[in-house]
Parts: sequence; C-alpha cells; structure tokens
Amino acid sequence: MRVLFLHSDPADVKSCVRELSAANLNVNADVVLTSEQFAKRLGSRAYDIVLAEYSSNDSQRAPILEVLQQMDNPVPLIFMTNQLSMETVAELITDGAVDCIEMEHVGHLPVTVRRALSENDLRAERDRAEKHLRHSEAHYRALVGNLSYGICRCSAEGKFVDVNETLVAMLGYTSKEELLEVNLASDVISDPRKRAQLLGHSGQRVQNDPIEIDWRRRDGTTLKVRLSGREVSSGDGDIDGYEVIAEDVTKQRELEDHLRRQAFKDPLTGLANYRQLVDVLNSEIKRSERTGREFALLLFDLDGLKQVNDHYGHVIGSQALCRLADVLSIGCRDIDTAARFGGDEFALVLPETGGGSAKLVASRICDNLANDGRKPKLSASVGISLYPTNGDKLDTLLGAADVALYLMKATRHNHADRTRESRTRSSITRSRE
Repeated sequence: MRVLFLHSDPADVKSCVRELSAANLNVNADVVLTSEQFAKRLGSRAYDIVLAEYSSNDSQRAPILEVLQQMDNPVPLIFMTNQLSMETVAELITDGAVDCIEMEHVGHLPVTVRRALSENDLRAERDRAEKHLRHSEAHYRALVGNLSYGICRCSAEGKFVDVNETLVAMLGYTSKEELLEVNLASDVISDPRKRAQLLGHSGQRVQNDPIEIDWRRRDGTTLKVRLSGREVSSGDGDIDGYEVIAEDVTKQRELEDHLRRQAFKDPLTGLANYRQLVDVLNSEIKRSERTGREFALLLFDLDGLKQVNDHYGHVIGSQALCRLADVLSIGCRDIDTAARFGGDEFALVLPETGGGSAKLVASRICDNLANDGRKPKLSASVGISLYPTNGDKLDTLLGAADVALYLMKATRHNHADRTRESRTRSSITRSRE
C-alpha cells in the first residue's frame, strides 16, 4: 500500500506506519513537508492514500484538497489531528476528506484506511456505471428509432400518441398499440411542478434537476426512469403536445443504494462498521440526554486470533471473526446495533439497558460463541460501559469499555498463569515421589 504523508512530525509518521504494519498492511511510505512538495510528488507517483497533518490555517489546508479534487482519480485523504470539534470534522469531510483520526486514537487508523480504500473502489465502480449510463446533453439528437432511450410523444393531456420500439421493450409490452393504451405520462404532464422539471426550467427559468419517477412495467415490476422533454407547438403557437425521452436508471440507482449501504458495513462480517458505530453512539447519547434513560456499550475481543491465524491460517481466522459476528447478530434485538470495532474487536450498543441486563447479554454471547459446535473452539473477552454512569461522551464510554475489556483479559491471563504454575508444581511433586 503506497502512502503519502504530508506531515511535519516524524514521530507521528512512525506511529502511523507502525499501526498500519501491525494490521498486516504492507506499507510503502513517502513523506513531504509542504503543499508544493505534495503536489509535485502526487504528479510523479501513484498513491493509494494520503495521510495529512491537519492545519487550522486554511491557506495551508485548501491547496491539499484542491490538488486532490483536480485529479482524474482522487486519492482518499485522511487528516491526522489533535482534538477537533464535530463541526470541524464534518466540514473537512464535506470539503473532500474521507475521515479525521486523532493521534491519541491512532489505533483506529487501519480500520479507517481499509474502509477508505474499499469505498474508493466502490466509488470507481459507481463512476464507471454512471459514465456508461450518462447520455449526451444534446437530448434531441436522438431519433425515434434510438436503441438506447425510450422516446414517446404525448398529447397536451399526457396521453401517449406515439412511442418507439425501445420504450415498448423497456416497459415489457408486446407492441406499440398495447403501450399506447396505457396512460403513464399524464401524472407528470398534468402537474405544473413536475412538468416544469420535465422541461428543464421553472417559471423563472431556473434550471432544475432531471425528473425521476417510477413507471410500472407490464409484468407489474417497477422501472425507475429519468425523464427529459420539450414542448411541441402547433402552427399558431399553441402547445400541441410533448416529446419525452425516458432513460432507464434502475440499475444505476440500485448500485448507488448498494454503495450507500456498503459505506456503513464491514465488508468481511456484514456488521456495522466503525463509522456507523460512532453515528449510533452519538444518536443514543443525544436521545438519552432527552429521555434520561441509560444505555449500555459492550466491547468484545476475540481471544487468541493471532494463534488461530498462525496455526490454522488466515482463512480460518477470518471465519472465526465471522463466527463472533454471527453470534452477535443472533443474540441482539432489532433496536440493538452490532458492529466490528476494528481488527478482532466488536461492539454492541444496547439502548435502554442497565448494568444487570447488559451483563446477562454479554454472558449469553460469550457462552454461545464458546459452544457453537465448530472448530477451533473460540472464546471472547468483554468490557461493559454504561451511559451516563461510566461517561456521557463518546470517547469516555469507549474508553471505559476498553479498560473493562482489557482488565478482563488480564484477569484471565493471570488465572491461566497460576493454573499452569500449579500444574507444574504438582507434576514436580509427583516425579519426586
């Protein structure tokens, strides 16, 4: 993975590279110090991702975003920051950054990088699809026999007067005559707002977005079409009807919906990803502030994943992560949110749940994982934090759950050490006897 750092602190750069390498990412890193060096380096080499030190000075930050936006295939940008307000983070993402990572939470960087690369691949796929589907601005050069777009002529009331064969096939009818009996365009033509949008202007001649509507095919399925049209006038200047071009954008919209869903999903497990987890926690905090009700955050760590990978291979290791994800999905309510927090860590948000119920859920999930009947046998450690008892901010809740999680792991580790030591002493005693 080729990474370009725009950063002035070598220690921070080393810390980022160390975290990425620890997550099994093979990093080839270059470092520049100024926006001028940044633009020159991007012009001479290809990079997979950019990690830039955040500057509050707009004159230093703006050139970075401008250079990336001018690229044919923009490289994902992640800002490395100290503490920033949510408003500033939102502004940076709106301006073109993928995300912002605080250096004190640099352990989240590998998850964010993997998500950014995945989203970039999906975005490229979407752009290819849009380029394939996008038609020329010169709509009316299309002939009635055009094979790409459905074309029809409507009366002033919106009734079909003529249609081309493409529209007949698009809507699944067997003949022009059959389609002419169907009244599909009248809703658009009879509605002044929709008609203005169809024609590409309003009463003030302000350009509108193309109109998209659902048309029902002959078999009852729905077709999403983008419509554009023009008025057809008679010899005396009166409106005689309309010519309408229909583009089938069903697959394009399905792809966009898929991309939106994928942006908030972990690609391996199908659970919510870190971004969606943050959104859910922020929403729960705001809701609990209004209602005064507590909620629980559970952090799970899959024990011994490295040993599983070393002994059985990474395919079995990935399956182990999916096994824990399955147990989390099955063991929670519809209002709960299960997420992959990063690496071998998972999270479960339990709205309107107190400490006792949270412990029962945690115990049940750990038991279900340990007894799922599959090999190798797995176990998980868990840490619990409660709002507002353990914190009323996102970071403090995550931190409290993280501390509880690693306290449990340390306790288990010490118990295992004492057990091994006891067995060793017993073995020595028996051998002496």
